[in-house]
Amino acid sequence: MSAVIDVRQLSKSFGGVHAIEDVSFDVAPSTVLAIVGPNGAGKTTLINLLTGNYVPDGGSIEIFGTRVNGRPPEQIARLGMSRTFQNLQVCMNLSALDNVLIGAHLKMNDGLLAGILQTAALRESEAQWRAKARQLLEFVGLGSAGDAMAGQLSYGSLKRLEIARALIGEPALVLMDEPAAGLNPSEKLEIARLIQGIADRGVSIVLVEHDMKLVMSVSQRLLVLNHGRRLAFGATHEVRQDPAVIEAYLGAA
Repeated sequence: MSAVIDVRQLSKSFGGVHAIEDVSFDVAPSTVLAIVGPNGAGKTTLINLLTGNYVPDGGSIEIFGTRVNGRPPEQIARLGMSRTFQNLQVCMNLSALDNVLIGAHLKMNDGLLAGILQTAALRESEAQWRAKARQLLEFVGLGSAGDAMAGQLSYGSLKRLEIARALIGEPALVLMDEPAAGLNPSEKLEIARLIQGIADRGVSIVLVEHDMKLVMSVSQRLLVLNHGRRLAFGATHEVRQDPAVIEAYLGAA
């Protein structure tokens, strides 16, 4: 099977500063690729290029075999990709269940005419999506919180709520931007188990994360960025022993 993501010689500059420069990598099906590097290495910029929030200056991005350079985020999402955010994107005045349902908007049968007439097909579709949302809340460990307002949940629970929302559209690929940021050790362990559980379902994951213990426990492949350029790329157990990676990211002894 071809790569889920295939990136070739990708570049992006802001005001003459090379945020991403000549970066190439790929993501195989049903694998976890972690993107790591020092602050300012270009990790979030790379995620924003993959999702269509930024347009590349050069190079190419293919997702599921389709070139997506310059396509808007909603078109890329329809290919089967979803994401979570470094900063929480949760509607605090909605229930946990309704927050998850927001992630299904691209697939729900919610045409204007059907909504006005409240057709049987629409009611059946809504019931199915609500049941699926509750199943996903159970999957991420929030099964008893479906009817609670998001604003009442802990920060760690909100992180898992975002993951449930990213999964409801049945993506084949999920981009996670620092899902463990701000979490305590036990919450990080929950996130690691959740990431592994998602991968076990056959979903590919691109993970941006600073916690190296978590990265090493869940990823099969590692992309290391430094000053916007690719420093290393390959199997996690090999890249982690690369002297250049140790010096630039982990710190020379």
